[in-house]
Amino acid sequence: MREASSRGLSHLTPEGEARMVDVSAKAETVREAAARAVLLMKPATLAAIQAGQVKKGDVLGVARTAGILAAKRTPDLIPLCHPLRITGVDVTFGLNKRASTLTIETRVRTVDKTGVEMEALTAAAVAALTVYDMVKGVEKGVTIAEVALVEKSGGKSGHWVRTERAPRGAGRKGSANGRAPGRRTGGA
Repeated sequence: MREASSRGLSHLTPEGEARMVDVSAKAETVREAAARAVLLMKPATLAAIQAGQVKKGDVLGVARTAGILAAKRTPDLIPLCHPLRITGVDVTFGLNKRASTLTIETRVRTVDKTGVEMEALTAAAVAALTVYDMVKGVEKGVTIAEVALVEKSGGKSGHWVRTERAPRGAGRKGSANGRAPGRRTGGA
């Protein structure tokens, strides 16, 4: 497993064992990350969400609360994530009637020694799962078609922005070199 460590997988020891990265020598900086989840559903399901006519209640309100809670609980769910002092979480929704999609966008902020990408992704994923839970009585075929990091800023690697979006109904695939499609827009 030495090969994995030499490729920059910082969560592995030289022997290939999982470890939590020591960030004690890193400086605290402002860090922010945004993520997105996209759900595909029947037009009637989307209309019921928008009209507030789902029997379980306010789908978007409950999903927003779940996303915020998920961001705060990320280190309890993802074993190698550091507990962070989150300073802000936003969860917003976009309903697209023509595409019959619900898009969830999350943005997480901190002033800490490591980034909040996992917190933003966890917030988006849990908010999407909550939407599914709330509407499964209306439509069991709702699909979570995408969960992706959209942007991150702060820290040594600087600002990164996703440069492409997956086609409707398709999962995202990385570029030919295996990296996520995106660009660095500066360093910090």
